Amino acid sequence: MLQIDVSASTRDSFGKCAMRRLRVSGNTPAVLYGNDKDTVALQLETTPFLKSLFQINRKNAIVNLSINGGDTRHVMMREIQTDPVDDSLIHADFFEVNLQAPLAFTVPIELTGTAKGTDLGGVLISHKSTIQVEGFPLEIPDNISVDVSDLGIGDSIAYSAIELSSNVKMLSNASDLIVAVVDPSEIHAPEKKEEVIEVAEGDEASTATE
Repeated sequence: MLQIDVSASTRDSFGKCAMRRLRVSGNTPAVLYGNDKDTVALQLETTPFLKSLFQINRKNAIVNLSINGGDTRHVMMREIQTDPVDDSLIHADFFEVNLQAPLAFTVPIELTGTAKGTDLGGVLISHKSTIQVEGFPLEIPDNISVDVSDLGIGDSIAYSAIELSSNVKMLSNASDLIVAVVDPSEIHAPEKKEEVIEVAEGDEASTATE
């Protein structure tokens, strides 16, 4: 799993006005939770933290969080809050992890190659974009690549085809399909529902006598 270093310092300012001043000064408020320890209020320099977020790019990552230049805690991102208008950082939440204890993770799946069946008119359909696994944090892959090059029309790849290290357990259903190549004729447009008009009993009677 990817590891990155992030520096933070503790803060003793709280409330909306204080948080606004903090962001204006080029810092992002944050909170660290986890592992039966007290919650820690933090602040991070926004610019280097943004570079770290770009490096993570939605992948699982262990953050080696240095606090006040000393104590380093192994943490992961829990939540990033951004402004809906300008996408600027508002707040970050971290949770501490025990590197010696197994955890459940959602790992992204990346499809690689061009399925040979698509050259014959087949349509590639992706059923799953992630896989659920469990293991020690440092044993978990950043992502899993699935090569679709050999898929002809009618072929598919299920979770069972993914090879994991001996220390990582698959939690997803092994028989579930990740990707398939199908004949275009097998892709049906959604059926139109017949419109049913309900008639009240009184209307039914009046209609019958007309």
